[in-house]
Amino acid sequence: MSEPAAASPVLLAVPGQGWWQARNSPARRVPSHGTDLFGSTFAIDLVGVDERGRSGPIGWRTLLATADPRVFVGFGRVVTAPFAGLVEQVYEREPDGRVRRSPMAYPGFAISQPRRIRRGIAGLAGNCVVIALGPSGPYVLVAHLQLGSVSVRPGERVEAGEPIGRCGNSGNSTQPHVHLQVNDSLHWSTARGLPLAFADFQDRDGTVTRTGVPAEAQVVRRAA
Repeated sequence: MSEPAAASPVLLAVPGQGWWQARNSPARRVPSHGTDLFGSTFAIDLVGVDERGRSGPIGWRTLLATADPRVFVGFGRVVTAPFAGLVEQVYEREPDGRVRRSPMAYPGFAISQPRRIRRGIAGLAGNCVVIALGPSGPYVLVAHLQLGSVSVRPGERVEAGEPIGRCGNSGNSTQPHVHLQVNDSLHWSTARGLPLAFADFQDRDGTVTRTGVPAEAQVVRRAA
């Protein structure tokens, strides 16, 4: 018996201006985040960086302590809808946490991970927006937004490229970034992750990709 055909990826737009570095990319491995939990099988993280590919300052706090998210390049950057659709869910109650890039600061965060998992999608995604691409899905989750920045509400229609919030460090996040994933359901405990890809992005040497998934650590932006 032949294997079932793989699902075609849902094509998204880069969710904002400026440069973004891909982390936990499904181009590297699947499940991209090491788990299928909450439909995160093909999820990708995009960290806001400058033209040199740096996400924030490098100093003693990088090695020994936590840092203020406000000094990072991506924090507060406008996040835009990666696809046209109907806003299905909005959650916005989570504070933006301290940045934990230091190996010494991470264990305390890791210990609290089970508590975030027990809280479900809110504890993990933090402040987030879910957009339905059709009447019965699929659904795009845009997570880790800045508290107080979400500018859309359930029932509103958004177009690709329309501002929906700002990049934050809420939920299960150790530094400011945007987490994107596509799911087949809003029942998060049983939702399945669906493949995604991006349209029209370029890397720092000017190479334009019309349809694809950024490689791990690749720095990209919307193609001109």
